[in-house]
Amino acid sequence: MKFQAIKGVRDILPPESALWNRVEQAARDVFGTFGFAEIRLPIFEQTELFVRSIGADTDIVHKETYTFQDVPTEIDALKKVMRVSSQDFLTLRPEATASVVRAYIEHGMQTLPSNVKLYYMGPMFRRERPQKGRYRQFYQIGAEVLGTSDAPGIDAEVIEMLMAFFDRVKLKGATLYLNSIGCKQCRPVYVEKLRGELQKVREQLGPDSQRRIETNPLRVLDSKLESEQAIIEKLPRIAEHLCAECRAHYDDVKRQLGLRGITYQENWRLVRGLDYYMRTTFEITAPGLGSQNAVCGGGRYDGLVELLGGPATTKGIGFAIGTDRLVLSLQESGACETPGGLDVYLAWFGVAAQAAAIGLARRLRDAGFVVELPAVEMKFGKSLGLADRLKARHALIMGEDEVAAGVVTVKHLADGTQQKLAEPELFSYLRAARNG
Repeated sequence: MKFQAIKGVRDILPPESALWNRVEQAARDVFGTFGFAEIRLPIFEQTELFVRSIGADTDIVHKETYTFQDVPTEIDALKKVMRVSSQDFLTLRPEATASVVRAYIEHGMQTLPSNVKLYYMGPMFRRERPQKGRYRQFYQIGAEVLGTSDAPGIDAEVIEMLMAFFDRVKLKGATLYLNSIGCKQCRPVYVEKLRGELQKVREQLGPDSQRRIETNPLRVLDSKLESEQAIIEKLPRIAEHLCAECRAHYDDVKRQLGLRGITYQENWRLVRGLDYYMRTTFEITAPGLGSQNAVCGGGRYDGLVELLGGPATTKGIGFAIGTDRLVLSLQESGACETPGGLDVYLAWFGVAAQAAAIGLARRLRDAGFVVELPAVEMKFGKSLGLADRLKARHALIMGEDEVAAGVVTVKHLADGTQQKLAEPELFSYLRAARNG
């Protein structure tokens, strides 16, 4: 039997994995400068956590989660007929915000003296239809700010950090979209008006939108069906229904983005896919991803901590970047070359040269160079041919003559030039070549 990866998942192989490492390290570096620390979360949680946080009627919980019973693989007949508590069901995480909030509450982080700033990265799981840049096991990089303040400056700084990260990874053509979806006081009034208007055109909508009229009318605004676009454009807009407090909050977020030199476009249809969002919502799109071109989304969720058993005074805002989609956009747009690669192929000829090559390889690696040292001696032509196939930048040649003279023959494989260098000059030459 030939085993293959199951539908909707994939292996991330070299050299692409080197680009992933670079993207993830850029997130650590940038987020760290804004005072964020990494949190590592379990990949499964009690199902009820996601039902309560995301919403039982959302598409994610309704039809996309991987949920299973928390029982041993070997189940005897008695266990099969026993009533199973809902607490015995576990779900592979479809997103990470709920897990971050659960950890925040469980570990008493609300007692810390200031806002808690956390970031995470890792796999998520949803049983979606696989398509370009979308998988059933997909990866996210995200960040959350939890604390007692909902100041607009926090929203603006989170977005500033996000845009700084995209600049660091050289993402081209990124566009920031912004909206406010109100609060639990003003949004219900708008939702009911929206529901009423949607009922009038119900028969013109597809099955998913018809279902959402009852469960979550805001999600109809997010429809991508071409046949529904003209209908949606005629619907009432939430900006006209924001309360004075939400309007002031939104205006100040926009003002503070301006102070940071961050450009944006307002999108009244930007509602996000999860029920816990309120007030500020935002999304980043990028080229090379087709019609569904979002690479990041986020927003404010001031009631989620209380919903999950924490203090009502705790507010939150965060975002999640689709790492698969970000890497795809970087590759498609040519924004970056895959990093890494082999600096040196160190060919040796003779017993004395092998001993010298082993020592030199160790010193080169200690200095941060990527070195391939063959385990067995090969003929000269075969050795250089392998260096070419491995796409090494340089071949270092060590024979008995080089050992006796205390030098190394350095061949630049791109243009074929070569020279003999002593070790101090060799290190300087390789550093200069790496830095361009």
